[in-house]
Amino acid sequence: MDRAWGMMRGVARGADAPKSVRKGTIPRIWTFARPYRRWLLAFLLLTVVSATIGVLTPVLAGRVVNTIVARGEVSAAAGTVLGLAGGIAALAVLEAVVGLVSRWFSSRIGEGLIVDLRRAVFEHVQRMPIAFFTRTRTGALVSRLNNDVMGAQSAITSTLASVLSNAVQLALALGVMISLAWQVTLLALLLLPIFVLPARRMGRTIADLRRESADLNASMSTQMTERFSAPGATLVKLFGRPEEEARDFGERAERVRDIGVRTAMVSRVFVTALSLVSALAQALVYGLGGYLAVTGQIEPGTVVTLALLLTRLYTPMTALANARVDVMTALVSFERVFEVLDLKPMITERPGAATLPDGPVTVRLRDVRFGYPNAEQVSLASLEEVAVLDNRVNEEVLHGVDLDVGAGQLLALVGSSGAGKSTLASLVPRLYDVESGGVELSGIDVRDLTFAAVRGAVGVVTQDGHLFHDTIRANLRYAAPEASDAEIVDAVRRARLGDLLDALPDGLDTVVGERGYRLSGGERQRLTIARLLLARPRVVILDEATAHLDSESEAAVQAALAEALVGRTAIVIAHRLSTIRAADEIAVVEQGRIVERGTHGELLARGGRYAALYRTQFADGGDELGHEPLPPWTGCGIPGCTGRHREEHLVG
Repeated sequence: MDRAWGMMRGVARGADAPKSVRKGTIPRIWTFARPYRRWLLAFLLLTVVSATIGVLTPVLAGRVVNTIVARGEVSAAAGTVLGLAGGIAALAVLEAVVGLVSRWFSSRIGEGLIVDLRRAVFEHVQRMPIAFFTRTRTGALVSRLNNDVMGAQSAITSTLASVLSNAVQLALALGVMISLAWQVTLLALLLLPIFVLPARRMGRTIADLRRESADLNASMSTQMTERFSAPGATLVKLFGRPEEEARDFGERAERVRDIGVRTAMVSRVFVTALSLVSALAQALVYGLGGYLAVTGQIEPGTVVTLALLLTRLYTPMTALANARVDVMTALVSFERVFEVLDLKPMITERPGAATLPDGPVTVRLRDVRFGYPNAEQVSLASLEEVAVLDNRVNEEVLHGVDLDVGAGQLLALVGSSGAGKSTLASLVPRLYDVESGGVELSGIDVRDLTFAAVRGAVGVVTQDGHLFHDTIRANLRYAAPEASDAEIVDAVRRARLGDLLDALPDGLDTVVGERGYRLSGGERQRLTIARLLLARPRVVILDEATAHLDSESEAAVQAALAEALVGRTAIVIAHRLSTIRAADEIAVVEQGRIVERGTHGELLARGGRYAALYRTQFADGGDELGHEPLPPWTGCGIPGCTGRHREEHLVG
């Protein structure tokens, strides 16, 4: 019965069997299998031994029957029967031991391959540019690390062993049966099409049902993933139709139920039919074999041997008929893993990359030109879950930008949405590489620095500071693994979160939730600032760090930023011009170009684009000074202070 179910699963996969794989896939598979070649050889030898034992047992059983029927001298016959029985028992014990040892080799090789493949994919994906993640569906990428990796390892530990075992077993069984009774063997082979054809026909039906069920389950999984996240659940509650969502989900679940019932019945009919055909074949073998035995053409024990070997003939033949399906399916899993590994990281560390010298860091952008990479450069259609990648050529978004930020100075970038401010900021920590020109830290092009040097020198706070579903301690220590609890608490208090920490029963062990949604927006943002303080970067980039906060939270975050910017080189992107009036220099960005540069007063006096933006923001009241309190991190509030003495005023 188990064999019949296994055959059913094999033929069901036949409907989805891939036709071919890319050239060179098999040699690449060997690069992963090579470290396990000795274990793999031992595993395959044990597989051959197990297959041989499976054929020897029926032969010994037939000899037992012949000895009994022969009715020779009692003591000799009894000794022979006992000896043969002992041999059968020994083979059973040996087969059990071989099975256990073989399983150990199989699991050790398989689990090792899973680790190697997952590590290779994970490490490679981490080297991909941000553009890769903005295009890729996370679920599709995770599937490569789970489903495809599991399918790939089965090529080594399951498919290969199955093909070898079935081939050996078929060859031995066929050879023994022909030598014993070619007539019975011929009859068994003639019945084989009746055994296989129903399997193929029903297999296609089962495959279609499973495919539809998989699509429906994937759809439900996507719906649950999107609706059960904190932002998704909020959107549904605000704008969604929960009743319709539940009805749609229920209809899909009911369809999956109906498919499950139908699949179960088709599978049972399939197995019953195969069992019936097998029983009829056994009857024919006993009938013809018994006739030949009665007429003296073969020995009685031969009939028993042939009947026992019949399953050793049918099962391997059917399995080998579907071997191509199993092999190709496993190879395609490898191919899908290799697809990800073949995506070339656009940002790499050059051999002999340099480190940054100690001390304050200057930032310089010289004649920077940049356009976002095209889809074919960073993505796969299968990872985006589309039929064909978007083949549009992305246009250049930065056109010959030149900027200089002195050590300890603050540069503010302002301009319309989509002007290129965040793009400029993303080039400094090397989230992207420029197409021409260069980005320099203390006179060294970031492309000539090690990744560690850039990460250690540049810290970024975005408008949606991301936190992992982990404790406060783990989220903060992510930026400084060696930080002590005392240092973490100090950073939290400097980020103006001391009161929150004191109020939490679990303190640093408090889990912040997915994306930090158990905290308020201001608290999340201040935690990202605490993380920045622990990292101690020499260059700080603030990309709309207070854009979506209420006034109270904004004030708290700005106070925390005062700590973060003291003595550091800073680039600040802000739409609220009141927050950057005291910057050392303000650069106005429009359509990927710097159209104005200067201090707040200089740009207002010039009456250009900055002045227009400023007047628009304060059109409802107030003079050009805004009549708003200056944030602590942009100046001291003393009339005429440009922010160049910010550190002294803050300390004082």
